[in-house]
Amino acid sequence: MNATQALNQAGQSLWLDNITRDLLTSGTLKRYIDELSVTGLTSNPTIFNQAIKGSQAYDDEISAQLKAGKSGEELFFQIALQDITAAADAFRPVHDRTDGVDGWVSLEVSPLLARDPKMTLEVAKSLHARAARPNLLIKIPGTKEGLPAIEEAIFAGVPINVTLLFSPEHYVAAAEASLRGVERRIAAGLNPNVASVASLFISRWDVAVASKVPAALANRLGLAIGQRAYQAYLELIASPRWQRAFNAGARPQRLLFASTGTKDPKAADTLYVQGLAAPLTVNTMPEGTLKAFADHGTLGPLLGADGGDCATVLAEFRQACIDLDALAARLQDEGAASFVGSWNELLGVIASKSAAIGAA
Repeated sequence: MNATQALNQAGQSLWLDNITRDLLTSGTLKRYIDELSVTGLTSNPTIFNQAIKGSQAYDDEISAQLKAGKSGEELFFQIALQDITAAADAFRPVHDRTDGVDGWVSLEVSPLLARDPKMTLEVAKSLHARAARPNLLIKIPGTKEGLPAIEEAIFAGVPINVTLLFSPEHYVAAAEASLRGVERRIAAGLNPNVASVASLFISRWDVAVASKVPAALANRLGLAIGQRAYQAYLELIASPRWQRAFNAGARPQRLLFASTGTKDPKAADTLYVQGLAAPLTVNTMPEGTLKAFADHGTLGPLLGADGGDCATVLAEFRQACIDLDALAARLQDEGAASFVGSWNELLGVIASKSAAIGAA
């Protein structure tokens, strides 16, 4: 048994943070499912930008969509939905076997809508309907403006992956938005079992403070943030309010650890996987991290309900003059801006490919 299989058996879901046409058609994704216990997949604008920019595998489909009168954002979502639905079909056996707990894939709404909750909701409902797959999560940013869209989407029965969460406080706000949608469904006599995950970004914390803290604190902040969020997660789902929802048929919104590829070349390439091994959670990781953990990772003690030493570590960062609340807000803003940049670049790549194909 390799380390990914052991981690999965310990109760954590391993999702792949990548999607490309080649990954789907070459048999690689199936191998990850069969041999590395991968049980889901996430995507984002940066991933799709890299996939389409770096491959000719999409050129024929771009040509076909151009002939059908599609362009720009509409053309992109037509292509993205083909990849996402193919991935959803690959994970459908996992989804069926776990009765909808696992086997999910994620597609993000346009990051240009991060501050527009009304339009975010409409696009989320449209994309989910167009995909017509029960195991598709629509990604909505957990920004202040995104929280109302998350609640409304859950109430509308659209499974949601809340993205761009950076702090335990961000996580709690997103979890409560999701629960409000569930409670409204219960009050309306609707089935409250609408799946959701909350994606907490980990590695960017350590990048942000790398040059600002003593060497003894290097690569410790991301883990501490993840550990504190896990503690908050367990406290929430054990609370009377959540228990009432579960008794009515709801399921927990699972905490998902995202951005778990190690950025510091001096740190272990499996740092955030080994340090955030926790039951009833998800770790979505890049291909390199997945293969590294399968090859030489080790599964040590699982993360405890008390968050380990996170309180002590976070206090040490505050003593080093790191304003964690301000940094969380900055990281969320930067993350949203980064996705907008990738989105604009993606549409530029599609436009240039479209022009080249049209000229040919």
